[in-house]
Parts: sequence; structure tokens; C-alpha cells
Amino acid sequence: MSFQQGLSGLHGASRHLEVIGNNVANASTVGFKQSQAQFSDAYANSMNRSGNSPVGIGVTIANVAQAFTQGNIATTNNALDVAINGDGFFRMAASLADQSPRYGRNGQFQLNKDGYLINPSMNGAYLTGYPAGASGGDPVPLKIDTATLPAAATSRIATKVNLDSRKSVPAISPFDPASPNSYNNSTGATVYDSLGNPYSLQAYYVKGAPAGSPPSTTWSVYATLDGKLLTGPPPGTAPQLVGTLAFDATGALTASTGMSLNLAGLAKGGGTFPGPIALNYAGSTQTGSAFANLAQSQDGMPSGTLSSFTIGKNGSIIGAYSNQQTRVMGQVALVNFANPHGLQALGNNLYQATAAAGTPMVGTPTTGSFGSLQGRAVEQSNVDLTAELVNMIVAQRVYQANSQTIKVQDTVLQTLVSLR
Repeated sequence: MSFQQGLSGLHGASRHLEVIGNNVANASTVGFKQSQAQFSDAYANSMNRSGNSPVGIGVTIANVAQAFTQGNIATTNNALDVAINGDGFFRMAASLADQSPRYGRNGQFQLNKDGYLINPSMNGAYLTGYPAGASGGDPVPLKIDTATLPAAATSRIATKVNLDSRKSVPAISPFDPASPNSYNNSTGATVYDSLGNPYSLQAYYVKGAPAGSPPSTTWSVYATLDGKLLTGPPPGTAPQLVGTLAFDATGALTASTGMSLNLAGLAKGGGTFPGPIALNYAGSTQTGSAFANLAQSQDGMPSGTLSSFTIGKNGSIIGAYSNQQTRVMGQVALVNFANPHGLQALGNNLYQATAAAGTPMVGTPTTGSFGSLQGRAVEQSNVDLTAELVNMIVAQRVYQANSQTIKVQDTVLQTLVSLR
């Protein structure tokens, strides 16, 4: 008489309860994937394979498999929290000295004192990816460069305006910025020298009389810098003609002559203007409607300090600076496997690749089979507490039922021993 079946059933139910307990314990663990106990029946092998209906000897735990299904995504207030929406794992390095790859779905990242992105929940592992400007190669620990963004002197100004063709030629000549009757309209822009010092540049537009057949209209452009009139080459005192804009009878821009500002010697505070500033008026028009400044941009900027950064859907780390500039500071890499169930759990929300998982496939979010990233969010555990509590009841009943088979076996054995 054998107690084997009951003992194996008790062992299996106990392991099942352990798996359920582990799932319940990690119901709040970010990026946790629930496990499932998988059972198989057990039979004694016979050398001559006699018997057509062998009686099994119980149950065994065939596998404890994790379910890599998507967990719910919850928003947070931490700019460095990142959730993976779809397939893929974060690629982590244990340390700077030991960069053996580890993998996980927990995206609760922080900056350490050296500027590296680490995950305290993953035993301080380093997030890996590609540095700014890199187009491939092996992922490396990502470091956020907090250096000041250097200033850049303005070298180009692009302006698109609509000039009112109904305007008359100014009554006063020559141009004088202090006399509104000597020009028709104006636009303003801020320009910067090599040290990032700002200057207020004002451009003035003076209409000329239409000429030719069909008629063409030329507008003269003058400028002031910080309220001071730009004059001709020293010792000139006449207004400096920046350039001219010519429009045909349809209002299209046909010629742009000159359009260059020479500000040499006008910088302050030790800065310089390395070269002439090119003015581009492409797309400007002259129509019978009110003057309008349609678009304007310039390529200079003051120096800036890093104020914040975010991680985009494609894994790009975008830094925002105090001078309103943005820069790509790195690229998060993701890794996927042909068989994620073959990964070996290491604890601390980390996994290790095995031969059963297959070769790691490295890529970037939103490409191929890789999911996208969501900043200021984390992926919650995929544990279904309701289902786990029901499974717990079932496992408890199975344990009780197997204990009953042992009890019955014991009763039968006592009866046999009592035979006389």
C-alpha cells in the first residue's frame, strides 16, 4: 500500500500555494510578471512495459512559468519613470565595472551622483542605451551631461512678411527711425553675440514707387540695433541700406539684394559678431492686405543650463535648457527574446539570458517588434488579485483532499495490521 500519490499531491499543492503567495506578495511590484505552477502526472517506468493500465504514482511540478503579459500603465510625478507599452525589456548593466547585461521591465529610474541613470529597485543597475550622436554599436550605461549649453552668435535671420501694397511712398526722406512718416512698417528680432549677450534688432521697410511694365515694386530695408541707427561704413552717418526686396505685379518676391548685416565692432561686454548676419526673406509677399509678420527665426542663442529632460516614445532622452533650447542626450535601448519564458529570474526585478531564451535582439523603441515608451509612468504588476485568491482557495481544497487520501490509506493499513 502506497502513500506516494497523497504525498506528491501535498507537495504539489504546497508548491502551488507558494507560487500564489509569491504572486500576491508582488502585486504592487512595478514590472512584476505573475507565475503559474504547471503540473504533470507521474508514472513508474516498467522495464518490460507490462500492464495496459498502469496506476500513476502522483503529480510533479513540471514548471513554474511566468506570464509576460502587459501590465496596466499608471502615471507618476517622476520625470524619470518609464513604462514599456508592448514587447521588450530594459537592458541593464550590473555596474560600470561589470557591464554584463541584465534585463527587466521595472522603469523606476533615478540619476546617481555621477549623472548615470540607475534603478534602485534593480539593485542599482545602470540603464544602457546609445549616447547622443551614436548610430549603433553596443549599448553602454547612459549618462546625462549636465554641462552648460554654450552660447552661439546669430549668423542668420529668416523672416517672412506680407507688405501692404496699398501703402504710399513715405512722405519724409531719408529714412529716420525717429520719424514714423519715413517708413511704412517694421519688425523686431533678438540677436546674440558670441557670449550670448542679447540685442534688439529692428528692421524697417520703406516702400519705393512702382516702376516698369508690368510694374515692379522695390522696398528698402534699414535697421537699428538697441535703438541706434545702423549707418554706412565709418565715418559714414547716412542710414545703412541693409538690402532691397523686389516684388512683381502678382505680389511674389522676385529679388532680394544685399540682405546682410555687418555688426562688427558693435558688440558689448567682450563679445563679438564673428561675421555678417544673413537675412532671408524667402516666402515674403506684397498684397493688398494689412502688413503681417508671418514667421521669424534666428540661429543665435544665449548659454543655457539643463532644467529638465524627458524620455520620448522612441526612447530619445530630450534635455530642455533654460535658453529654450532642446538637445537629444541619449537613446534608450530595448531587448527582446524569441522565448522570454526561457529567461532566468535573478531577483531585484532582473532577468538573465539563457540558451532557452534565445539570442538577445537589441533595438530601439517603436521599431520592429519593440513596444513604445511612456514617460512619467510605470508598468504595474500583471497579477490579478481576484484570480489569485480564487486559486488560493482551490489549492487549499486540493491540499485538504490529498491529506484525506493519506488518512484513508492509513486507515486501510491499520485494518490490515489488525487482521488475525
